[in-house]
Amino acid sequence: MELNELLIELFGRVDEEIHSAVDGLDVEALTTAPAEGANPIGWLVWHLTRVQDDHMADIFDAEQVWVTGDWGRRFGVDSDASNTGWNHSWDEVETIRPDGAKALLEYYDAVSELTRGFLATVTAKDLDRVVDTRWNPPVTLGVRLVSIADDEIQHAGQANYVRGILDRR
Repeated sequence: MELNELLIELFGRVDEEIHSAVDGLDVEALTTAPAEGANPIGWLVWHLTRVQDDHMADIFDAEQVWVTGDWGRRFGVDSDASNTGWNHSWDEVETIRPDGAKALLEYYDAVSELTRGFLATVTAKDLDRVVDTRWNPPVTLGVRLVSIADDEIQHAGQANYVRGILDRR
């Protein structure tokens, strides 16, 4: 297996988890917190997609899908490139209201497709390229891809856990 195939497999597993967490849910289920102050599925999936979109756009030196596709209106907020959900207060979490499972999945799939296209071209040599100099040490492509995958795996697991809670109510 080549490195790029491994990365595509890793990120593809996240795709499966996102779809299993979201498929068939209505707006109420997507925006229902399992407990006071806990993040609902809609916010979790939106956030993990926003982080991937933001980080991949930095890698590509391109505009985010969130902005170019004007996705904000389908989530009840502006298409602000800086709003990734990082450090959201509970009030901010509640503002993220996808208009349905389709909106979440279409946005996620659009970002995922660009990511997989990029991953298909990645070689081992590429992983050492510095992609973010705001940190010490500077962040390489390899470290950034692991960071994105780690964030997505954690939040996809949380979304599926919340789905399990909601399905049992």
